[in-house]
Amino acid sequence: MVIRSAPRAAAGVLAALLACLLLLVSGCSGGGGQGGAQGSAKSPHGAPSTSTAAPDWAKGMATVPAGKLPEQARDTLRLIDARGPFPYPKDGTVFGNHERQLPKQKRGYYHEYTVRTPGSKDRGARRIVTGDSHETYYTDDHYRTFKAVLR
Repeated sequence: MVIRSAPRAAAGVLAALLACLLLLVSGCSGGGGQGGAQGSAKSPHGAPSTSTAAPDWAKGMATVPAGKLPEQARDTLRLIDARGPFPYPKDGTVFGNHERQLPKQKRGYYHEYTVRTPGSKDRGARRIVTGDSHETYYTDDHYRTFKAVLR
């Protein structure tokens, strides 16, 4: 009886080892698609960051991989990359950063783009803001908070 159950026991041990190996490998890749370790750093506003391997311009901010943005935000990113055409007349206009949620820059450095909100009768609260050095930020609460978009 022991001899017959040995292959099953060996298969179970092998499956457990394989599962551990997969967890180890996926944990080393960072899981965020950016090759960095996951962390729980806080932004100056207390929002948890989704990555500690953020570029310098995003240090201290909550981050989000572009692939994790809502579909409509990803659509807006594609339009930005293609340089339009944009569906809203205000898309591409200067963002003044009056709320001071983004790093301080000279006027004209930032530009904003509308992220369509299904069911909204106006532009809604969602925006993507870009910087002249190719930074990208996302807000879903009309500039109260931002996440740095990791592209």
